[in-house]
Amino acid sequence: MCGIIGYIGKREAQTILLNGLKMLEYRGYDSAGMAVLSRKRIDVVKREGKIRGLAKKLRARPLGGNAGISHTRWATHGRPNRVNAHPHLDCKGELAVVHNGIIENYAELKESLIREGHKFRSETDTEVIVHLIEKFYKQKGVPIEEAVRKAAAKLEGSFAIGVISKREPKKLVGARISV
Repeated sequence: MCGIIGYIGKREAQTILLNGLKMLEYRGYDSAGMAVLSRKRIDVVKREGKIRGLAKKLRARPLGGNAGISHTRWATHGRPNRVNAHPHLDCKGELAVVHNGIIENYAELKESLIREGHKFRSETDTEVIVHLIEKFYKQKGVPIEEAVRKAAAKLEGSFAIGVISKREPKKLVGARISV
């Protein structure tokens, strides 16, 4: 079962996010990952397998920053591997998204976004969300929460998401849609 942890504040995000993931460890999952805003960029670490593997990688390559999102994944679309683990980034690496649930219309949305020039790296329905947010976010003057609202309105299914943007580092946006 998936789990989402988000943090924004004065403390180092990595420790808080990792501890949050460990609290979710009783749930079944196949991969875990974390995205942290650091010096106006988003750094991501993802691993297949248990949280201890992610923790080991983070000890070797710590993520500094005060805002981030993390996720444990149970595969529904795409194989359980590092590429399909969350968080997912948009084309420019300006947005990161984690997601629980299923996007029922992801195939048609993905096809449309590919025609518009978006590049997909994973086999997940989640990656459609970040590219859809990117599409609305690149419109002049649209704040991240409005881009998330517009993207969520196009998605069919039941889901929860967490979103961070390097353009608005003091915001962490969450959304939940239940059908």
